Amino acid sequence: MTTPAITPMPALPPTGRSVRAYFAPVDRVHGLPTLFDPSVNGRFAASTPPEPWIELGWIEDFARKSTSKFGELVTGSPGTTQFQIRETVDATVAFRFKAWSKLSMALAAGSQHMNLIVPAAGGTANGSGSKGVTPVNLATGSTATFLALAASDAAGFSAGSLVTVDVDYAAQTGYVGSGVFAAYVTSASAVNSDPDYIRRVSFNVARVASVSTTGTSTGLQLAQPLIAGVPTATMRVQPISGFVDREGGSFFQEWSALFLIDGEQGERILFHYPRLQSMAGAAESTSALVPPLERIALSASFRALPVTDAIDGEQVVCFRSFLPSPVTLV
Repeated sequence: MTTPAITPMPALPPTGRSVRAYFAPVDRVHGLPTLFDPSVNGRFAASTPPEPWIELGWIEDFARKSTSKFGELVTGSPGTTQFQIRETVDATVAFRFKAWSKLSMALAAGSQHMNLIVPAAGGTANGSGSKGVTPVNLATGSTATFLALAASDAAGFSAGSLVTVDVDYAAQTGYVGSGVFAAYVTSASAVNSDPDYIRRVSFNVARVASVSTTGTSTGLQLAQPLIAGVPTATMRVQPISGFVDREGGSFFQEWSALFLIDGEQGERILFHYPRLQSMAGAAESTSALVPPLERIALSASFRALPVTDAIDGEQVVCFRSFLPSPVTLV
């Protein structure tokens, strides 16, 4: 069978929509980022990225910059440049998140990002939240989108509420957090041996869609899957009211990032940064709407850290891919 022939058009300057941002965890213990292979997944549906990438929607004021430095090898008299060398490899990225969420706040803040656990009665006031209510245990049958609980425990939650799901802190040191390394603990005394500390910093959070307290399956139906997947038997559940970050702290967020521009002719531009670390503290900017309304966006800036390309062993900080339109010349 012969397929119909096409007559490719000359390529036109790309005209794209706003940039979309996607992020994925980095294994900080083993130094393993999430790699994106454009030859395999370059044409993914923009609204459903391949796992484990998380879409953070449209961003604005996207600006990427190479800050690599070049030198030259000069020989002879008079001196003549014979070769160029790359002295440093460095790059930065900056933009604004249009939407506020757990992840966008954490990325923009740079340091530890915390969950505001619903406080226990009589707790001491504290800037990042006071002592939380007692967590409840999971029952058998939990999934990434359903938390099986005893009926009496499920009754303590309501549809529309937020929960954090993770293990107790039990003197662990190093990186902590299920699914995503959310903080680094140097000693139990540094976090006051707080059994809720990991749930306080965990990214394993979700909104409750509905609550079931009768029947054979009692528990919480979640509106979104947990980032760590199916909960383990040792995880516990606590209600949270929101999120808090701080200006300061010694922990640096590190994530893999992917930025997408879809062109109107069908072309696609992709920028993949395997390792991005925040390089600025929390900041916001406003845009006037109809007075007195203003839109508040999260400002974020990052430094790209290197990975080794398996193809030839080169140290790189960013991969830029271009997938041409199927109807244009190349």
